[in-house]
Amino acid sequence: MVKKLLFSVFIFGVSISLLAPNTFAQDWTQWGLPDGAKARLGKGSINEITYSPDGKRLAVAGSIGIWIYDAQTGEEINLITGHTSGVKSVAFSPDGFTIASGSADASVRLWDARTGMHLRSMLGHGSGVNSVVFSSDGEILVSGSDDATARIWDVRTGTSLRTLAGHTERIWSVAISPDDKTVASASWDNTARLWDVQTGKSLRTLIGHEKHLLAVAFSPDGKIIASTSWDRTVRLWDKKTGTLLHTLKKHTHGGVTDVVFSPDGQTVASSGVWDKRVCFWDVKTGELQQVLKVHTYMISIVFSPDGQTLATASSTETVCLWDVGTGEHLRELTGHTGRIKDIAISSDGSALATSSGSDNSACLWDLQTGALLHLLTGHTWEVSCVAFSPDGKTLASGSYSDDDDTVYIWDVQAGTSIRKLKDHTDGIGSIAFSPDGKILASQGVENTLLLWNIQTGTTIRTLTGHTHEIVSVVFSPDGKTLASGSWDSTVRLWDVQTGTSIRELIKHAHRVGSVAFSPDGKMLASGSWDDTVCLWDVQTGTSIIELTGHTNNVVSVVFSPNGKLLATGSWDNTIRLWDVRTGTHLLTLPGHTDSVTSVVFSPDGKTLTSGSFDGTVLLWELTPDMAD
Repeated sequence: MVKKLLFSVFIFGVSISLLAPNTFAQDWTQWGLPDGAKARLGKGSINEITYSPDGKRLAVAGSIGIWIYDAQTGEEINLITGHTSGVKSVAFSPDGFTIASGSADASVRLWDARTGMHLRSMLGHGSGVNSVVFSSDGEILVSGSDDATARIWDVRTGTSLRTLAGHTERIWSVAISPDDKTVASASWDNTARLWDVQTGKSLRTLIGHEKHLLAVAFSPDGKIIASTSWDRTVRLWDKKTGTLLHTLKKHTHGGVTDVVFSPDGQTVASSGVWDKRVCFWDVKTGELQQVLKVHTYMISIVFSPDGQTLATASSTETVCLWDVGTGEHLRELTGHTGRIKDIAISSDGSALATSSGSDNSACLWDLQTGALLHLLTGHTWEVSCVAFSPDGKTLASGSYSDDDDTVYIWDVQAGTSIRKLKDHTDGIGSIAFSPDGKILASQGVENTLLLWNIQTGTTIRTLTGHTHEIVSVVFSPDGKTLASGSWDSTVRLWDVQTGTSIRELIKHAHRVGSVAFSPDGKMLASGSWDDTVCLWDVQTGTSIIELTGHTNNVVSVVFSPNGKLLATGSWDNTIRLWDVRTGTHLLTLPGHTDSVTSVVFSPDGKTLTSGSFDGTVLLWELTPDMAD
């Protein structure tokens, strides 16, 4: 049966600017697809941006690869893929012919900038690579890593020349002086260090920041070093002596995520992650010259080579270009997407709901056209869960934050809020409708389950017993039983009518991340942070089969409508399909570059949908012999 499987994959990204009606197919949706994929809509999240030396191209490092844009028109030129995890940093060689990338997969890679062809991989770091930069002659590359080291590489051969060790925590940013003699590194140990390129020896340590450092940069003449930190400051240092020249203190919230010098060296720009502003400072005096209010949470900024344009990238997954002289917004690169926490499909299979972690919204999509139907806004924090009512007319959403303890009920057709359910005292991690649509179950971080009357919005009863957070809840097909999975490593079954605990299922060695009933209600599946899945007999509470093979937390489980298959999603970035009767592993579906957070079958069983922290949703179309 497995050999006969054919897969068609459609990928939906979640962003308010991603799609318009009747735009299901675009050229860039065909680029860099994983095996078996037919299309991609959605470009994933953003980590860093940079210009090519001639200013004609803009590279965006993100969760699924490196997007290359025409800097003048904003048109997509290429997508470079190959890393097995998200790309954290990207850099052009001085001649513009080569691109370097550093990834969470702990590798540094070199690519042909014109074709996107992989040239070589540089291996040696023990964990993720956060920053890469070329020397001015293009002969060496410097990388900084979560393993608290920086490495100097020979670009021609790909060999590691020197390891710069001395920091005690991860290196978040590296820079090399214009004369190629000195490397600067910024670390979460609250210090910046200067290193001799030829010997690899530490020259001096720059001490003064009170929290993790996030960025470091040399001035064009190499005389000044700028550093930024979660302490909300930018500091300018004399490179020769290590003397602190200026402390720049106008950012008001969160960390200062990036810092760049203008090409003429007279101005330094800094980006604030939470105060939504870019500050321009006079390098000589340290005085604030200009503030650019960007309305989004900044993570990366870069000047164009001519200094006339500033590109900004935000955690809400937009790249914007600004006129430096006037502050005018020039254009926006669209389609980048934040992490997906949960997905749901309507009972008739026509609509898809997704939770968007970057903009505190839920989205409704037309599954036939890929068009965005509604952006559902109102939550004040990341939306963690979504669920359709059985008739598909309403949608419930919840946010997993103590700052947002409200369940929203939405009219699907109108895209408007019907009511708000407010009896929780903390964030909501999971919600489920009863089969008749009259009751909504929601779990709160406060270890309780609430049952709501959907018509009145009032609480029917409160279920208590778990000793830690509840993260998954589901009704049995007959609506008489409720199952919940908790961080206390247990699964509980509840009588919906009375609210009493029927039994406790104990076997997992770690948190239970997801629970699901089989279509006939006789079996329950639970996925755990112990990397296993358990199948339980609901009547007796006994464990039937334990499924092993995932290499990280299993956070989503779902039965196919015919009850023959179980799909599981894991933080190991994969989906697995299992034969429920025998427990046999049938197939592993790779393709996501980050944790798979949610899996769900379409009502006809022909399509399996997966959502991921990489900012994409994939629809896998199964053959009839799998769905029947």
